Amino acid sequence: MFVSYRWLQEYVDLTGVTADELADKITKSGIEVESVESLNKGISGVVIGHVVVREQHPNADKLSRCQVDIGEGEPVQIICGAPNVAQGQKVAVAKVGAVLPGNFKIKRAKLRGEESNGMICSLQELGIESKLVAKEYQEGIFVFPNDAEVGADALEALNLHDEVLELGLTPNRSDCLSMLGVAHEVAAILRRQVKYPTVTVPASNEQASDYISVKVEAKEDNPLYVARVIKNVKIAPSPLWMQTRLMAAGIRPHNNVVDITNYILLEYGQPLHAFDYDRLGSKEIVVRHATEGEKLVTLDDQERVLKGHQLVITNGAEPVALAGVMGGANSEVKDDTVTVLLESAYFKGLTIRQASKDHGLRSEASARFEKGIDSNRTRVAADRAAELIAQYAGGEVVNGTVEADTLTIEPAVIAVSLNRINDVLGTELSMNEVQDIMTRLQFESKVEEDSIVVTVPTRRGDITIEEDIVEEVARMYGYDYLPTTLPVTVATPGKLSDYQKKRRKVRRFLEGAGLAQTTTYSLTSQEKATEFALNVTNTIRLAMPMSEDRSVLRQSLVPHLLEAVKHNNARQTDSVAVYETGAVFLDKQGQLPDEQERVAGAVTGLWHTHSWQGEKKVVDFYVVKGVLEGLFVQLGLEKQISYAPIKREAMHPGRTAAVLLNGQEIGYIGQIHPVTQKQYGLRETYVFELDLSALLTADVESVHYSTVPRFPSITRDIALVVDKDVLAGEVQRVIYEAGGALLKDVAVFDLYDGERMEEGKKSVAFSLRYLDPERTLTDEEVTKAHNAVLQAVETQFGATLRS
Repeated sequence: MFVSYRWLQEYVDLTGVTADELADKITKSGIEVESVESLNKGISGVVIGHVVVREQHPNADKLSRCQVDIGEGEPVQIICGAPNVAQGQKVAVAKVGAVLPGNFKIKRAKLRGEESNGMICSLQELGIESKLVAKEYQEGIFVFPNDAEVGADALEALNLHDEVLELGLTPNRSDCLSMLGVAHEVAAILRRQVKYPTVTVPASNEQASDYISVKVEAKEDNPLYVARVIKNVKIAPSPLWMQTRLMAAGIRPHNNVVDITNYILLEYGQPLHAFDYDRLGSKEIVVRHATEGEKLVTLDDQERVLKGHQLVITNGAEPVALAGVMGGANSEVKDDTVTVLLESAYFKGLTIRQASKDHGLRSEASARFEKGIDSNRTRVAADRAAELIAQYAGGEVVNGTVEADTLTIEPAVIAVSLNRINDVLGTELSMNEVQDIMTRLQFESKVEEDSIVVTVPTRRGDITIEEDIVEEVARMYGYDYLPTTLPVTVATPGKLSDYQKKRRKVRRFLEGAGLAQTTTYSLTSQEKATEFALNVTNTIRLAMPMSEDRSVLRQSLVPHLLEAVKHNNARQTDSVAVYETGAVFLDKQGQLPDEQERVAGAVTGLWHTHSWQGEKKVVDFYVVKGVLEGLFVQLGLEKQISYAPIKREAMHPGRTAAVLLNGQEIGYIGQIHPVTQKQYGLRETYVFELDLSALLTADVESVHYSTVPRFPSITRDIALVVDKDVLAGEVQRVIYEAGGALLKDVAVFDLYDGERMEEGKKSVAFSLRYLDPERTLTDEEVTKAHNAVLQAVETQFGATLRS
């Protein structure tokens, strides 16, 4: 809701309170003011001028040479390129030395050989958005009414010295979707009174019932419908002050009748609609549900196919408006309209919301009906609009209204005890203080024993239970003044669970290793949903997806990580390392999806580079494997993790390994298959995906500390010739088991399968370190353990020592 500070002053005395101070007070009372915008965007030196003479520029077809009176004696010559400039107009003139938005300064200039002493301005050039400018001034300069004073401040006439507060309203505060609603809020905050406009409707001797009859068939959806008739209307532009207020509120002016209905919508929060009575096609209004498949062309010239649950206003035969959403083109007020039928009604919010959603039409009117309007303003809003149409459109108001009324809305009556208020807020308020707050809010109240009984006005439909009253007391008392208290009951302090601590440890390690955290969509396309997935199930599709690219729940994190890599590559970031922890969704045969947490990463390009030393390290399988091994050490799982070569779809067949936890596969690591890389538009890229919940819930041995060895270790290197299909990791495991307590470390340091090696064989070299922390080992002890190792690898793998 955009609130004009100057307009608000008509309803509440704002003396001594600036717009910024008011915004701060409103925010502290519970309604966030998102911004305070000055409509004067640094403009100065703009006055109202009178075009005395307009001639064709002698050297340019599209320029005009104008003599403009700016109230400073002799007219000044200004060259203007606007197509609609004409003699006799009152226009906005930026004088020499004036400043326009963007710190654009106006100087004397020569245009095609003719001197120009200023600039005739359009509204857009004065900082007003194009979408808010009336259609007749979209392509040219703005023309003031004939009674505008020459030489006067143009910004004052255009209300550009105003400031606009943007309220970020929550759905329950629909009462502040009107100037009077905001006035009530501000008056309560400032302890001042609300000044309502005085409404006096001049009426003729004719009766409205002679012009129109109203029948409501859908009484539940439309319990109140009020119709007024105004004849002898002259369609013209609305007064400039009204146009500027509408523009400040984000509404484009149209003509006096339409602008008045929009003005009342902003003032009272009551949507109105004006029909051209002569185009209505009958003397009756019938409100009913649409016939399935019935059609209506709305004011935006779009044909709408209606559904049976939608509410329509008809002339007894055909629809003339989609109730509460938009009027029909067949009864639109146009330049030749003479008689206006004015509608003011109370529609059921849910019905309007459904119709608005069905047609993708969200209007200022539908927004207010959806959230709820004050039924007590429906009649007075119609009267106020009729009064303004009579005043500014020369209309003659036909006496009386024609109504269909089955509305039974009573003000809510809520009782709450003083103890309850103080217990919830932690305060020690007296009953007089609480009553004073209710008076400021203009809520009727009375005291019964230790309770206050509040009658809530219908404008505050959000207040229905005693907690709402407590909240109003807190808002008006001031959140800043509520005492800080601790719970009186014994409470457990909040902390992270072990699972959450480990998850943080995973994230910190990966970020410390050089991977950047990402958060990607949980929704993906049907094609990518199961790609790279650890566990593949039936895909889970949304009932109403926004697009096909976001229609299915993902079963792997990797596809979107690859999209992130591609996005960065396309912006000349060739080296990318990203990871994500998030949920995947597996089908459970008609039940809610099984959410499983995964950790995944994608790395490409250079892992590190030192230009000065001339060093570069390109990402490969072992870089990414090393990162994961460091992670497993952090989690205390290094002894429980093993690897095995596997073949997975979309992964490189010779550079992919399964990650095993205690022998159970929990993920994979490897290079993307070259074909898949090409499909994604990537270079050589390595990925991993692990079952994070399995990692974080695995049993971990307690940490054991040992002293720094005082005695020397002995290292023996062996090169074993084994079959090519024997895994070095399996050989390493057997060596560990056979070496006994003295064998502390086993590491692979060489692999050879060159031309001097027997066909089908390879040589794998290991470095073995033997140590006893309590004494110095003898050669005999090491030889005994070493022989056990050689015997074990020979027995299990047929390994021989390479000569």
